[in-house]
Amino acid sequence: MNKVDLKRILKKVEKPARYLGNEINSIHKDTSDESLIRYAQCFPDLYEVGMSHLGSHILYDVINRDEKIFCERVYAPAVDMENMMREKNIPLFALESREPITNFDVIAFTLQYELSYTNILNMLDLANVPILRTERKLDDPFILVGGPCAYNVEPMADFVDIVVLGEGEEVNLEILNAYKEWKKNKTTREDFLYQISSIEGVYIPSFYDVTYNEDNTVKEVVPNRENIPAKPHKRIIKDVENVPYPEKLIVPFIDTVHNRVVLELFRGCTRGCRFCQAGMIYRPIREK
Repeated sequence: MNKVDLKRILKKVEKPARYLGNEINSIHKDTSDESLIRYAQCFPDLYEVGMSHLGSHILYDVINRDEKIFCERVYAPAVDMENMMREKNIPLFALESREPITNFDVIAFTLQYELSYTNILNMLDLANVPILRTERKLDDPFILVGGPCAYNVEPMADFVDIVVLGEGEEVNLEILNAYKEWKKNKTTREDFLYQISSIEGVYIPSFYDVTYNEDNTVKEVVPNRENIPAKPHKRIIKDVENVPYPEKLIVPFIDTVHNRVVLELFRGCTRGCRFCQAGMIYRPIREK
């Protein structure tokens, strides 16, 4: 893949450092290696917001420990940059290689808050990837989502191929290892989705039929294929003490929303207040 040429536009946009990449501790691999699995880790918001998200740093580090997978970061461009990209026909690109993500193997989004959903569709459009999953062909990337809002993924079900429920350090690598094997023969997209549907923490929206009540609340979610879990379970890291954790976080060039050191002390919360999304979905409590 050819690198995107940004020389023409970077002087014309606000905060060009959002799009440069090459920060201290960012990871780079040889993209000419055709056996390399290309994984675009997308945060559907501005660079300053996405770079403040510890979960993205953890997954970036964990996935890149596999020499045969290249996990690269992608953020939503600001409005001025997006206008320039559309005007100059520049597709959405990854920061590390500065190559378009159109031909990546997997494009993954984190669903942190519902207001970012339209950004996801906009980013797919910028990347020239078919927005509806039914329109994607064999060589199109698989669209994967995870994060707190994945527990209610129905609003995004028509647009995504794979949903990860729960914590991603183990399950993401299991999906990518299965993809390595599938890519050798590349049968059908459905074949691959069926293979990974048995992995704990994986939900495949196309393998379930959803019916609604008159008030548009969900009535029932039923598998439409054999040997598909009737109730997918979230993935939990049982041993948080020994799960991989980045020793070197990427140092941004510009001020970020949370401009400070971040450390993970525990997961879950002792209180479990019913109104608190994080307090409920990150249970059980596990301290480091």
